[in-house]
Amino acid sequence: MARKTRDAAEAPRRDSRPPKPSPRKGGGEGPSQRQLRVAEEIRHALSAIFAREEFRDPDLYDLKVTVTEVRASPDLQHMTAFVSGLGRDLSPAQLAGLKRIQPFLRSQVAKAVRLRTAPELHFQPDTALEYAMHISKVMQQPVVQQDLAKPVETPPAGTAEKTRDAEEP
Repeated sequence: MARKTRDAAEAPRRDSRPPKPSPRKGGGEGPSQRQLRVAEEIRHALSAIFAREEFRDPDLYDLKVTVTEVRASPDLQHMTAFVSGLGRDLSPAQLAGLKRIQPFLRSQVAKAVRLRTAPELHFQPDTALEYAMHISKVMQQPVVQQDLAKPVETPPAGTAEKTRDAEEP
């Protein structure tokens, strides 16, 4: 039998290329497909819970809540739910009430969505609609409309050729 001259640590690797770094380590890539999928499931579960209105908190009595978006942390341990009231903004007392019933909502979400651990829920008011209306008003202002109506200035046709001739000695 042939005798091994090198041990396994000295043996060259079959693939000598360095391993590619994971694109998720930088965090600048955005949420993964799993984060998006789980967040959407949590949004559906929260919407169903809010539709049933099973709350005993007096601040949440007869509250109609819309869950517009849920964002998941990379480890799926924390979920931020963006909520808004139907027809009106949520008051600070109602947001405090949502924070108080968070353990109840967490248990209900855990029953509805199969995850290893139930995520902690955090509630934020959704201001996207207000921001969109503000931008729409800004875009309708006469000064902005005047800037948008200005044609883009293009250089005359012969200037590009002159600059190329000037660069060549």
